[in-house]
Amino acid sequence: MQFTAAFSVADGLLTALPDTVNRGITATRSMTSKGGLVTATPLDGIDVFAAEHLDDPYGLYGKLRAHAPVYRVPGTDFHLVSSRELVTEALARPEDFSSNLTGVLVQRPAGPPVTFDMDGGGRAVHVLATADDPAHTVHRRLVLATLAKRIRTLGPTVRALVDELWDAGLGSDDSFEWAADMADKLPLALVASLVGLPHHDVPQLLAWAYDSTELLGGVVTGDRLGELVTSAAELAGYLHTEFTAAKRDPQTDLLGVLAHACNEGALTDDVAVLILVQLVGAGGESTAGLIANGARILAADPALQERLRRDPSLIDPFLDEALRLESPFRGHHRHVVADTTLGGVRLPVGSHVLLLWGAANRDPSAFENPDTVVLDRPNLKGHLAFGKGVHFCVGSALARMEALAALTALLERTTSFTIADGGARWVPSLFVRRHRSLPLQIEPT
Repeated sequence: MQFTAAFSVADGLLTALPDTVNRGITATRSMTSKGGLVTATPLDGIDVFAAEHLDDPYGLYGKLRAHAPVYRVPGTDFHLVSSRELVTEALARPEDFSSNLTGVLVQRPAGPPVTFDMDGGGRAVHVLATADDPAHTVHRRLVLATLAKRIRTLGPTVRALVDELWDAGLGSDDSFEWAADMADKLPLALVASLVGLPHHDVPQLLAWAYDSTELLGGVVTGDRLGELVTSAAELAGYLHTEFTAAKRDPQTDLLGVLAHACNEGALTDDVAVLILVQLVGAGGESTAGLIANGARILAADPALQERLRRDPSLIDPFLDEALRLESPFRGHHRHVVADTTLGGVRLPVGSHVLLLWGAANRDPSAFENPDTVVLDRPNLKGHLAFGKGVHFCVGSALARMEALAALTALLERTTSFTIADGGARWVPSLFVRRHRSLPLQIEPT
């Protein structure tokens, strides 16, 4: 449940969106500067947006690590950072690489993609994962303290919800659409409960949440962008209404905690609503990815399934390998705040960087046999799937709890399972690694 920015809406961004959509996407900044600019050399013939690379990016990641670990997407001001060393370096340099989400790529009918301004001309408010310190620390402490208290008692609720979803999702022919009926539904139901939102709103919340991460995927068209902007406004409006009601009578859920903070003057209402937008917009993404991606890895490896059935204590280390091999977030955005360099590549102020967790987590310089499940690897928890440093995922413990419950149920209630006819389908994105469909054929116990 990585509370990654789905987008920085409201205030500056929502004010700027109508004008931005009407006048078209902002032009990509020139990649030249006084004295010349050294940039990563594009790899001949590489199209990072090609369907085969979106579906299976790991061959591409290997080429990028080997030949251009800081790679400029041709015709844009976006750079992909793929080596473990350079991703880690960028994370350690917040003075150069801000977490503020200021731009995303949008596709055109022809030619390179262009940059969509997410910063509202500098008016957007950045919170939690898209905020820098000191604001980030204030937001994180509020959310983390509440989550820590609630997670300690949430285990029975998680297991009961897994049971409910299992009974509802298992077909009479022993089929199970694992992505839609377990991986997607479980995290958002729990996010709604933690925030204090009605359970009957979960289907709509899920649609809004996946729209938010689609916006960051780098593959949306201008027409689709308008629909996603509308979705962002609807989510913000819904949460503003819920928050306004909570301020009148704060409870112990996250809505109440944020309402209380506003009533005491610790936060503004705008910041509180944006925190809620981010929690709902991306709060279930990592967990949904982990639950489905882990099941897919197991479905392709009957021997590994059986090993985990014989020794359920191995499911927990398996979660780390699933996170490393198929990181639910393929990367996260950073904004270059001053002219700088990374890996010998000059990056001009205002340009954008996408730190590729998925590439860094398979870097052979950091992980021996990087494409293989190794449950006893010495640096098992050295992956970056939940980020690193001050922005480490505040919901990582809950994500693991949910995935452990779901995959334990899958293993306990089956003697085997495989991917059903028709196969699995990934969501096309540079940003997330999530299944659009994962049909399983199950042999029940």
